[in-house]
Amino acid sequence: MKTRTGGYPLGFRRGGGEWQRDPEVLIAWAQANDVQVVDLGRDGDQATKAFVDAGMRIGSVDLCEWKGMISPDRGTRAEAVARNADYVRACAAYGSMNHFLVMTPERPDLPRIDNFGYMVESFGELLPVMEESSARLVIEGWPGPGALCCTPEAFRAFFKEFPSAAAGINYDPSHLIRQGVDPLRFLGEFGDRVHHVHGKDTELLTENLYEYGSEQPPTFAKRIRYGSLHWRYTIPGHGVMRWGEAFRILSGTGYAGCVSIELEDANFNGTTEGEKLGILQGIRFLAGC
Repeated sequence: MKTRTGGYPLGFRRGGGEWQRDPEVLIAWAQANDVQVVDLGRDGDQATKAFVDAGMRIGSVDLCEWKGMISPDRGTRAEAVARNADYVRACAAYGSMNHFLVMTPERPDLPRIDNFGYMVESFGELLPVMEESSARLVIEGWPGPGALCCTPEAFRAFFKEFPSAAAGINYDPSHLIRQGVDPLRFLGEFGDRVHHVHGKDTELLTENLYEYGSEQPPTFAKRIRYGSLHWRYTIPGHGVMRWGEAFRILSGTGYAGCVSIELEDANFNGTTEGEKLGILQGIRFLAGC
């Protein structure tokens, strides 16, 4: 299956559910449901072969070392760069690869400007290896503890340091929406840096925003799984994202990648039946966009 606008192949990010652990089982399910794409984890150097041999396309693999790249310790950073360099070269045996990561620092309590400096130093050493391997970094803007490169300000600063085409974005509009950043305007500025897309949406719970605000934890209410109180992650079609317009913008930038469902939705996660349904519902919705 592909998107109606842009013709982008559709797939999913391999999760932790038991039914997804056996590659043969996962491949058989994907093929039975016309799913062409899979995103893999930090075992991309070993897990990729089975999926490629089955004719599937790899949307991304996780870069194997994240936090060590943004460590205040020079030795830790050097070890992380070396480990990632070996991994990137090993994955290159399967062709041009997208290497997914979130810029999560080892010490989120440190000043952000300090962690930004450590990040720039480490990736300044790794990106030449990625260029040599025809690999690309795809940064996702999940705004976790101390995470860098989550907003236009931070992405703009990173790309100023690294104009290389090997430095790019994993576009996941759900994280922008929860932060109040216009996901379509973001594409207008950074669309030519997008090398991979996650199909994940966000529902805005306006009644809860009135009830609890956005600055303080609630006294009685419980946080929503895969969300907070006034927002929650959903499959595409259950949130506020305008997917057809996003694909139209990406088509204009020459995007030639995939779209992978990242299933983080309290209505579907938790059971094999629910996870399969959530992935397929998300894919089928995007096939009409």
